[in-house]
Amino acid sequence: PLMVVAHYLDTLLLLMVTAAAVKDLESRRIPNRLLAAGMLGALVLHLLSPQPVAGLLAWLGGAATGLAIFLPFYLVRGMAAGDVKMMAAVGAFAGPGDALRIAILAWCIGGVMALAVIVFKGRVRMALANLWAIVRPALLRLPRGPMPGSADGQASVGSIPYGVAIAAGTIALLVGRYAQQPLL
Repeated sequence: PLMVVAHYLDTLLLLMVTAAAVKDLESRRIPNRLLAAGMLGALVLHLLSPQPVAGLLAWLGGAATGLAIFLPFYLVRGMAAGDVKMMAAVGAFAGPGDALRIAILAWCIGGVMALAVIVFKGRVRMALANLWAIVRPALLRLPRGPMPGSADGQASVGSIPYGVAIAAGTIALLVGRYAQQPLL
């Protein structure tokens, strides 16, 4: 019975991250309704598991982990709120340990995506200047200036649909999990 619930959780998670990635590519927004429905579906499935208290704790711990991991990036304007909420929803499905693994995979995939945008748009120098503007005050112990991309800061070199990176990290984790198991 536990494996059956896990399969439903993984299937619903796969559907949610795919829909979120498609919407992020289309409109650069991830719908709150989609994420709320996903979180509710994850909660129901966790509560239907043979160990509902453990399921509830996995749901809460995973959502909190996903939120805590990506919230600092939102606070420094390095990520949109929808991406943070998406990672919390992914964590609600996956639990804390897999939420951390998915976040690490998403960072790697997002880094490759960001580098591709910088290189293909010819903005390597601008990216290095922005990085220096962020790092310089810390290195020289100066007061921090405006963030790159803010109204009085340096221009942004571009953004990426980070929901795609989160979806890709989630899919990579799921493929890895099922590749190690026989199909029947």
